[in-house]
Amino acid sequence: MDMSLEVILLPVSDVDRAKEFYRDKVGFHVDLDGEVMEGVRIVQLTPPGSGCSIALVDGLQVPTGTPQPGTYHGMQLCVTDAKAAYEELTARGLDISEPVQFAPQDGATFMYFKDPDGNGWAVQEYRRREAEPLHKVLADLAAQRQ
Repeated sequence: MDMSLEVILLPVSDVDRAKEFYRDKVGFHVDLDGEVMEGVRIVQLTPPGSGCSIALVDGLQVPTGTPQPGTYHGMQLCVTDAKAAYEELTARGLDISEPVQFAPQDGATFMYFKDPDGNGWAVQEYRRREAEPLHKVLADLAAQRQ
């Protein structure tokens, strides 16, 4: 059985403020903003080039428990050039740490930021994705299974 992680519900205290932050400062695309059922608004945003989105929700009761704003940490975005990403993100007004290389190999450079509620993100430089975009790698794997 194949499974794909496509949406993460991200707890925020103010959906409009978070939408503006992720759209304008981080550069996510707004896929959906509307009332999906009576009294429940969902704003779904996707990072450019990603197969996984975040959903900001207002009024939704989650059957497994309601996460609290600012309690999510360790979410990770990947970029092919940390220095260029840092320049672009800071130009948009994002408060992000400078890239730090923890080891010489690809995938060992990181920078970090928090959203207005304190949810924490890492941005990892993974230069290999320049030549091998994740969507292509996954499509090739799926073709090999058939």
